[in-house]
Amino acid sequence: MPKFLSYTLTCLAVLSLPARASEPLEEIVVTADFRDTNLMETAASISVLDESLIFESGAQHLEEILGNAPNVNYASGTARARYFQIRGVGDRSQFQEPLNPSVGLLLDGIDFSGIGSLGTTFDVEQVEILRGPQGTLHGANALAGLISINSNTPSDEPYHYLEGSVGDYDTYSLGGVSTGPITDSLLYRVALQQFYSDGYQKNDFTGDDDNADRDELTSRIRLRWLASERHTLDLGMTYIDMDNGYDAFSLDNTRTTLSDQPGKDTQESFAASLATNSDLHAATLETRLSVAKTDITYAYDEDWTFEGFDPDGYTSYDQYDRKRHSISAELRLLSNAQSRLFNDRSDWVIGAYHLGNKEDLDRTYTFAPFFTSKNDTDSYALFAQLDTALTDQLTLITGLRWEYRDTDYSDNNGVDFNPDDDMWGGRLALEYQWRDNTLVYGSVSRGYRAEGVNGAILANVESTDAPDVINALESVSTFDEETLINYEMGVKSRLLDNRLQARIALFYMDRDDQQVRGSLLIPQDGGATTFVDYTSNAAAGNNYGTEIEIDWRATNKLLLWANVGLLKAEFDDYVNVFEEDLSGREQAHAPKYQYATGGRYDLTEHLFLRIEVQGKDSYYFSDRHSEQSDDYNLVNASLGWEQARWRVVLWGRNLTDEDYTVRGFGSFGNDPRNGYVTEPYYQFGEPRVYGLTAAYAF
Repeated sequence: MPKFLSYTLTCLAVLSLPARASEPLEEIVVTADFRDTNLMETAASISVLDESLIFESGAQHLEEILGNAPNVNYASGTARARYFQIRGVGDRSQFQEPLNPSVGLLLDGIDFSGIGSLGTTFDVEQVEILRGPQGTLHGANALAGLISINSNTPSDEPYHYLEGSVGDYDTYSLGGVSTGPITDSLLYRVALQQFYSDGYQKNDFTGDDDNADRDELTSRIRLRWLASERHTLDLGMTYIDMDNGYDAFSLDNTRTTLSDQPGKDTQESFAASLATNSDLHAATLETRLSVAKTDITYAYDEDWTFEGFDPDGYTSYDQYDRKRHSISAELRLLSNAQSRLFNDRSDWVIGAYHLGNKEDLDRTYTFAPFFTSKNDTDSYALFAQLDTALTDQLTLITGLRWEYRDTDYSDNNGVDFNPDDDMWGGRLALEYQWRDNTLVYGSVSRGYRAEGVNGAILANVESTDAPDVINALESVSTFDEETLINYEMGVKSRLLDNRLQARIALFYMDRDDQQVRGSLLIPQDGGATTFVDYTSNAAAGNNYGTEIEIDWRATNKLLLWANVGLLKAEFDDYVNVFEEDLSGREQAHAPKYQYATGGRYDLTEHLFLRIEVQGKDSYYFSDRHSEQSDDYNLVNASLGWEQARWRVVLWGRNLTDEDYTVRGFGSFGNDPRNGYVTEPYYQFGEPRVYGLTAAYAF
């Protein structure tokens, strides 16, 4: 029996024990959809990770809590998780080429898709994960789903909060929050935190143990103006500075490196948004205008060693400086009690959206001329959704989104790519309220992902005279739009007087013209080679599985949970540029199972113990080679003390100190000692870490 199944069955077996009187579970409100909705009344597979989980886990970033959400994974190859996968669909890296994200990432409603390093969790109220294509809600950036990070909003009562942490690997943090009214109608919230850790690598060449350090600043200001009983205005400003080192790979696959030029992975983002909510009697008008500016530097020592390490060795450094400026505007008109349609049975939403992204890249690489590119995209969308009560128990949901996307790509190799596309997505769902405590639903939704260009491929066609390589290059110079149709059935039920909540979803995803990452080694003059990343289309793929999430308040002192994701993701028909037939092979970063199970027990009125176990099956790191991760199980625990003003928690993650990998390469050799034979290289996940976090509210 797989370990994850035995852990899960153990937890679920407890459900057969006699239940003592206990309080019902708290309601959870999902805010990422068009309307705020109770999690148990939403016809979709959604996970919500709240601030109690964040605090009790000692978490500072999304990557430290995503293991609690079934069928959600991430790829490293960076200092912090930047690329996410939902149900096996999502990006794993970005180098020279532009990226069309598959998983949307919103931070307080602002689109940061594809640059998730800024997913810090200080003063975050909850993280909402919507699985499946969000073709009506969000469009092109949410083919696989959407991750929405929501920070806390201003309070109408004065509240101040200090939080600090210390831990091993010279880890510390210090943060503060202040919120309350400025006047009767103007509320504020200010949050500021500095986090630092030496990281988990050691560099034997430089003698440093902070070559992969984490130096992260998070700051937010939010204002809410209650202009009248019918009009509200929200202003938000966010500044996040991730000044992190990056030195993750070694020739011997250990946490000890030999780089003489340790890399870095920095992201500095500033964003501001203005949102309004107005009751117009006959409808509700919501608007949002946002601007964001992000500077990213991603650099690494390509040879992973130092000059003179081996007589046959080489020295190389690769650096990508990316600047992204974006502006977005959205208008939504929502029905209310006065404007429902069809005999007062249909709620509706109509809206318009614009997102403009301008991204400039400069690449400085030892073995290639300086490279620069510009990639500007403008997307315009119209959307509508109608929720119609066919009976008192049966509701039909219909949604449609049309999107026009204009792309303008150019680089200093003379590549120009200027397509304009019409794309569409939508959703059709039936939800049936069976009794007061059970929702049954079925849905069909369509998502899409825009076409693109492989600029480096086009530029290298002229750099080689090998006919087979030229044919391979020309076959993947551009790639087409991908579409995904998701079929889903689910049940959400409240049992035992709402002391137990169960959410089960079954899904089948049909992918057409699936976009797949690959790479080529291109021969150059003098015997040298160039590594080129590209995206191509597989003919088709399918992903199917289930998500099960159970929360049970067994007694007033004991809370238990079990979350399981099962997934089968494979190519239906895919022959890559090397004429290798990968039909039937599993897709990358799509583990067959994931789970998280555990409990929280109140030892006394103020003292609690939390224990959880998380795990994943093995999975392919990439679609271009056959290296796989190992399956693993992680044990996390915390011991906390709470009273009116104080919270203190002693936390530990990966307590058994299990080695597990979060990124792997298997298509090249980098070790001069063995003649550069092709072999695997791995980046390891977080080792055993522990610390103490204390917070004081006043």
